[in-house]
Amino acid sequence: MTRPIELRVEHLREPRTIPDRHPRFSWRCAEPAVAYELEVLSLSGQVLATSGPVASPECALVEVPGFRAESDTDYAWRVRVWVADADTPGPWAVSRFSTGLFDAADWSAAWVAAPDSATEVERWTMLDWIMGRRPESPPEQRMRAVRILRQSFLVASPITRARLHATSEGVYQARLNDAPVGDEVLAPGFDSYLSRISAQSYDVTQLLREGENRLEVALADGWWAGRIGLTGSSAQFGATTRAIWQLHLDHPDGSRTVVASGGDVMTSRGGWDYADLFVGERFDARRAVGDEGWRQAIVSTGGTDRIRPQRGEPVRRIRELPVVASTPTERGTVYDFGQVIAGRVRLRMRGAGAGDEVRIEHTETLDAAGAWFVNIDGINKEQTDVYVASGAPEEEWEPSFTFHGFRYARISGLRAGATIELTAVVIASDLAYTGELELSDARLDRLHRNVVWSQRGNFLSIPTDCPQRERAGWTGDLQAFIPAACSNAAVVPFVTRWLENLRADQLPDGRIPIMSPYSPFDAESAAAAPGGVASIVACAGWSDAIATVPWTLYERFGDVRVLEENREAIERWIGYQEHTAAGPQFGDWLAPSTLEGEGSLHEKIGIAPALTAEFIVPMFRVRTRDLAARIAAVLGDAEGERRHRARAAELRAAFAAEYLLTDGRLDTALQGPVVLALAFDMVPPERVPGAVAQLVELVEARGRRLDTGFLSLPYLLDVLYDHGHADLARALLWQSESPSWLAQVDAGATTIWENWSAIAPDGTPSTVSLNHYAFGAVDDVLYRRVLGIRPASPGYREALVEPDLEVGLTRARGRVDTPRGPIVVAWRREGDRAGIEVELPVGATGMLRAGGEEFALAAGVSVHEVALG
Repeated sequence: MTRPIELRVEHLREPRTIPDRHPRFSWRCAEPAVAYELEVLSLSGQVLATSGPVASPECALVEVPGFRAESDTDYAWRVRVWVADADTPGPWAVSRFSTGLFDAADWSAAWVAAPDSATEVERWTMLDWIMGRRPESPPEQRMRAVRILRQSFLVASPITRARLHATSEGVYQARLNDAPVGDEVLAPGFDSYLSRISAQSYDVTQLLREGENRLEVALADGWWAGRIGLTGSSAQFGATTRAIWQLHLDHPDGSRTVVASGGDVMTSRGGWDYADLFVGERFDARRAVGDEGWRQAIVSTGGTDRIRPQRGEPVRRIRELPVVASTPTERGTVYDFGQVIAGRVRLRMRGAGAGDEVRIEHTETLDAAGAWFVNIDGINKEQTDVYVASGAPEEEWEPSFTFHGFRYARISGLRAGATIELTAVVIASDLAYTGELELSDARLDRLHRNVVWSQRGNFLSIPTDCPQRERAGWTGDLQAFIPAACSNAAVVPFVTRWLENLRADQLPDGRIPIMSPYSPFDAESAAAAPGGVASIVACAGWSDAIATVPWTLYERFGDVRVLEENREAIERWIGYQEHTAAGPQFGDWLAPSTLEGEGSLHEKIGIAPALTAEFIVPMFRVRTRDLAARIAAVLGDAEGERRHRARAAELRAAFAAEYLLTDGRLDTALQGPVVLALAFDMVPPERVPGAVAQLVELVEARGRRLDTGFLSLPYLLDVLYDHGHADLARALLWQSESPSWLAQVDAGATTIWENWSAIAPDGTPSTVSLNHYAFGAVDDVLYRRVLGIRPASPGYREALVEPDLEVGLTRARGRVDTPRGPIVVAWRREGDRAGIEVELPVGATGMLRAGGEEFALAAGVSVHEVALG
């Protein structure tokens, strides 16, 4: 009898919180099912809601009719299935989930803050950042110490269950009776705080005791008040940090005691002299909590209507890396961890004296001679942590309220005779990385692993552009990378949380900002800018992420709700474009040829926008109209589908009349606009050959090197494959001369660079990010074209397996996870023959195309031999 496996609620296994009151349930089966029955129960076993037997093989994102989850409740749920020709169902499979606090009315607590918790407000312009202007005073003179909020309370009777619900304006770390609460770091994460803020829920039953108890919350600036963004300006959401919490204690008699933050909270400083996400933190192990005495916290009410239960995975320590090499220098010992990461360094010391100041500096690369080189310059980006030793025989410390982008750490300040051990701690949102890809060529295989590391380093609370300089949720970066992200990891909860922030940031007139979260300071800076890219609030390609990202999630995971949640925002963005002239644009950002020649990077970044924006704006308007039509069709809105398709046709005709030459060519010397014109079907069928010929000529003229920017690069290889130039696509993939993917690999990259020439051929680095996933969009081509796994219907219910057996590899193996289970493909080429093994999960069907043949695929493993040539 079949028992369902891998039970999930809202894509997660046994989540502590869910985003709303109507969760969806998913499971997988080892053999085909024809019906299911799904029940939600109390933990005592009472059935609260049931689907009854449902004659359907569906197993993904299933709702239970009539079920509405209550706040702060633990639930069990179970599912069983019937297989064909079975009179009785199989055994129940059981799992559980919990809820946080859904509504503002659930919060009786007050916000609490230290009387002196305000940070100094520092505001810097983009010009300051470009010129490298820095504050004159050191960090400790510009920042406040971390504050400790303490609440003592009495547990007078036994408890059966205890949950702590907490959040903050700032980042917090909670301890209950001196034990850490949970394993999350940098909670509550980065949100559009003025509209929404995530709250965490922790099971603290085992940390409590009858009698006196003590809850302590350490509170630092974080994204709320700390230095963030391109300019590193502080207090972009607020200058004063504060926290709020409720501890719910359930007793055997069914009663509940609520311990809420309020007037009984006291405050003091801890061991941190300061802690900032960018600057780093300084911790003095000699100082005990309360050394400066305790004062009553400031209490404020209201503002709970913004609080939302945590959606998706929290940020955690997900991996540790050892030192692979060390080099003594005059200014300290440089330690190499072998991999560019987002995280921090944990140190363990013996023999340090009380008051010794150990400095930990971070960088992603060294210079051509192997000397220290800080590749990220600008304001407030010191990336330096300081530990002041207590003098104990052995000391261990890891920063708590900061993270850095680095591969190398330089340690100084250690006295003679003392010893130190270092570990690099990787932190990221704790997504399940479900994709796998192994390629016979070591360089292509390394390219894939570089993409995964860039995704891991930048999927940290929000999808960021880089983990060391900006850490901003640029919409253009994610719309380019989202297909690759979906192949590598189970990203739906993480990305839908970011989309919720993006919708919260949408302006009243319908504009979708170029980044999210979008702070009041971001808006003020754009309004004050004299023009150009610094004044951009919304623009083509970037803002269109509101359509491209949800559609990709639906295409890869079959999640209809993500379309429902974002449709209104898409319509409002389209409405804005219909009635407003396009303003300043990024265009096909960082197109390589526009960055070549004399002049600084900052002088040249405006060239691509000037040359491409006129083409980009109308093409992305059509693209978003196309997606809006598809979304309307999925949601059963025939009139909406018709309206969007008709308008897209009008816009296409206008584009062709305005920009296309008679043979289908565009008046441009850049590859990007031509790529997008073909990818978005902007060229009438009879003129497509001319556009294709132009693209081929442009690629050949560059020596078979790419010349595409952020918006067009994700489509380049697919356009060549689809228009009969697979050999040219392969040549670009294998190109070793910069700009190319393999030039980075050959230069020793362990992540994807922001700029193709971030490190020159002679090894000289430039001051740009070495961890930027946008150009890693090629990873989706490796999955779809090289390995050959593509969705033929939403959620891979139908799959197309079409590996590129002529790509130049002898073998490839990999998997893509789907709602029904993994699709696994392994192929090997020997001479003019190839062997292909395909495994489809139960509930999926597919088609294999290889060697000029087609093979129908059913669930299970199948092996195929094909002749090539």
